[in-house]
Amino acid sequence: MTATSSARHAAVIGLGSMGFGMAASLLRAGFMVAACDVNPEAVARFSAAGGRGVASPAEAAEGAGVVICVVVNAAQTEAVLFGEDGAAAAMPEGAVFVSSATMDPAVARRLAARLEASGRHYLDAPMSGGAARAADGALTFLASGTQAAFDAARPALDAMAGTLYELGDAAGQGAAFKMINQLLAGVHIAAACEAMSFAAKQGLDLARVYEVITKSAGNSWMFENRMPHVLDGDYGPKSAVDIFVKDLGIVQDMARVEKYPVPVAAAALQMFLMASGSGMGRDDDSSVARLYAQVSGATLPAAKS
Repeated sequence: MTATSSARHAAVIGLGSMGFGMAASLLRAGFMVAACDVNPEAVARFSAAGGRGVASPAEAAEGAGVVICVVVNAAQTEAVLFGEDGAAAAMPEGAVFVSSATMDPAVARRLAARLEASGRHYLDAPMSGGAARAADGALTFLASGTQAAFDAARPALDAMAGTLYELGDAAGQGAAFKMINQLLAGVHIAAACEAMSFAAKQGLDLARVYEVITKSAGNSWMFENRMPHVLDGDYGPKSAVDIFVKDLGIVQDMARVEKYPVPVAAAALQMFLMASGSGMGRDDDSSVARLYAQVSGATLPAAKS
């Protein structure tokens, strides 16, 4: 089977909060979708939603014109492609692998070169938007790759994306854009948590603080999105602390190679590291506010059990 004859066959590797929504969006758009995940409950849920749950990346990729990989990091992406029961060898010639994990641009270039040497395409396409937008098919993709990779991936991207940025003709450029976004996102979350806990230390009405700040110049998308978690005492992981331990760590690695100072990002990374080291790594990233409260004696709304 060629990639042309399998254009409406898609595979999704990773059925977490983002991947499940992306797979569901493909189903709604009329794709035949095979998907796998290390969590068998996620696979069963996807099968119940009308998809085809399978056991491995290789089985998912067989006959698929587009393979969308929605795992956590570069190491997992490499294992999905080239590990035991990996997708690369099972993909039809001319099929495209859409890599959506956040990773160092140098790693994206290396993975792309290896896959493209086998006659398949690689689209470097990290995304932003969260689980709700994934479920609505309204994600933002920061993509780069060859024209052939874009052409092969476009029908699937149309089903999953609200906005598609085409950022270059080679893998690595999309990843670099995503890391700039993650630098800002991590700093903004840490700053929002610092400000809200500082407000609590001053004895301010935190609901009123939220109301005022979201209508003032100090607002940010992250303040507006994350601080309701603090107000509700709900630290169930919409986006976990350890995601920013990873992503700001990548920023530090990239900056060190370039001999470029990133002191504000470095300070934010330390707060996420401390939160993770305090046992909050799998909790929502707004848990940095709890860390500030612990060290300062500020009182935040009680956390839900």
